[in-house]
Amino acid sequence: MSADATAVPAQQSPPTAPEAVRIEGLHKSFGRLEVLRGIDLTLAQHEVVCLIGASGSGKSTLLRCINLLEPIDRGRIVVEGEEISARGVDINRIRRHIGIVFQAFNLFPHMSVMGNVTLGPIQVLKRPRATAEADAIALLERFGLADKRNEYPDRLSGGQQQRVAILRALAMEPDLLLLDEITSALDPELIAEVLNLVRELAAGGMTMLIATHEMGFAREIADRVCFLDGGLVLEQGPPGEIFSAPREPRTQQFLQRIVEAGRL
Repeated sequence: MSADATAVPAQQSPPTAPEAVRIEGLHKSFGRLEVLRGIDLTLAQHEVVCLIGASGSGKSTLLRCINLLEPIDRGRIVVEGEEISARGVDINRIRRHIGIVFQAFNLFPHMSVMGNVTLGPIQVLKRPRATAEADAIALLERFGLADKRNEYPDRLSGGQQQRVAILRALAMEPDLLLLDEITSALDPELIAEVLNLVRELAAGGMTMLIATHEMGFAREIADRVCFLDGGLVLEQGPPGEIFSAPREPRTQQFLQRIVEAGRL
């Protein structure tokens, strides 16, 4: 292999902390539409990385591939030293350690808040119901939702449903948390609450990969920001560098439009 093939651009130097996730040459197509065209990305343990970019750039598809909700066409996904994209991997076992929260909440409508939050720990982790419910109550109190434990999703506001969806993921005690546009349905006050929660999770050692259109959110919470364009990580670096002095013309164009729209 040539020296050029192993060279790493300065802004993409591997993190100094142990690796939690390594993605190499990830390709994913839907029919003739190639959505991911060779994603290379690493996350360190305890790192919070935000994915930004226009709709259709591949952010959500990347998260779904990492959680094995979408089979990949080519490339490798390694989580904590295990190649989870390899043939024969137990997908259910992998998903126990990778939480994902979607924009659309995806709560079970026929279950109460308590039922939604305790289902995974009881059915998958095989925890006693009393233990799972005690843990769920602690989470509900932390999110200000203890009084909603017996409510059903259709009786909750969108913001409350999103917080319950986050609780459901956290109840599984994941090693890696994937967040897909979790603030898009929330009003400004709830965005601030989510931001504080993500800070708390980061301080506790959670590794997080967050796809977001909220540039202020990304600038505030991320250790590193990755700009996706056309299914590639076009540019990445610390938030101050990406938002204040982007190197790539396409990144500059994208952020200029965000500024003009009053979103940064």
